[in-house]
Amino acid sequence: MFLSDAINVPVLGIIENMAYFTPEELPNNKYYIFGQGGAKNLAEDLQVPFLGEVPLVQSIREAGDYGRPAALQTASVIEKVFEDITRNVVQETVSRNESLPPTEAIKITTMAGCSAVKGK
Repeated sequence: MFLSDAINVPVLGIIENMAYFTPEELPNNKYYIFGQGGAKNLAEDLQVPFLGEVPLVQSIREAGDYGRPAALQTASVIEKVFEDITRNVVQETVSRNESLPPTEAIKITTMAGCSAVKGK
């Protein structure tokens, strides 16, 4: 479960962002600018799955500048990264749904102040 009992939401796993730098001209090279294995170690310490690592590449920033999800990039190193992470998230979601009871993320107890119902 999440570390706060008040939240009571299971953690599916950990994804490390900016895990390593891969220059476009050397796609097989990985430079661990911020250290290596931090998210994997954290996942082990918290006993949650490690879901993957996203490299630090310019195309992610460029996609964000244009409002396009980086996960939709094709024919790039990012395509495989996001496919693997998505596969892992789906697997953990399926496992979570098989092994834990449903959780209630949000409970609306009053509609007072809700702009969606004003004027009705």
